[in-house]
Amino acid sequence: MSMLETRLTDRYALPVAPDASQMRYLTEQEREISMKQAISHWQGDQDIWVYGYGSLIWNPEFEYAEKRIGTLRGHHRALCLWSRVNRGTPQEPGLVFGLDRGGSCRGMAFRIQARDVLDMLPNLWRREMSTGAYLPRWLRCDTEHGHVKALAFVIDRTSPGYVKEPPCDHAIEIIHRASGSYGPCVDYVLQTHQALSAAGIHDARLHQIAQQLRTRTGG
Repeated sequence: MSMLETRLTDRYALPVAPDASQMRYLTEQEREISMKQAISHWQGDQDIWVYGYGSLIWNPEFEYAEKRIGTLRGHHRALCLWSRVNRGTPQEPGLVFGLDRGGSCRGMAFRIQARDVLDMLPNLWRREMSTGAYLPRWLRCDTEHGHVKALAFVIDRTSPGYVKEPPCDHAIEIIHRASGSYGPCVDYVLQTHQALSAAGIHDARLHQIAQQLRTRTGG
């Protein structure tokens, strides 16, 4: 194969999602066990922080007392998880965000009051841990008012839903095609970009993807 043919192959060969049969949803009991393990250190009278880096920024779906821009070290925001229901289908999966290893990430930390924790977390677990593709982790989050330990959902690289973030042109093609029960994948990515921009957070890669998606959709 010539060098030109290799470049063309790399450019147009989109990553292929594993067969949907490899995916399974956690049971309610499994989610409850996961949640209890994650907060086993919690004393019951402490507020907790939850870190948002994708749709949680613009649609947290839980009550919070405070939010702050926060930076995580050692993980970065990446379109690294196949979505076969919410933002895609088994036949045409979309891509959603995860925290992948390396680099850093600026997002939003939300403080949940102690009295609300046990009411808010079960719904959060149903949303974020439906397939167990994320690993709940307590990570240092640096904010303008000091650092906090925040609950963050980090991608599990052993999950069949994980995909190493594709090159921008591949990601754009996948996102442009996909739509699921929550709507088009394009909307998900653009809303995340808009929310970050409104908060004064610049993500260069996401900005590039968002610009090209708007061009393709005429937005």
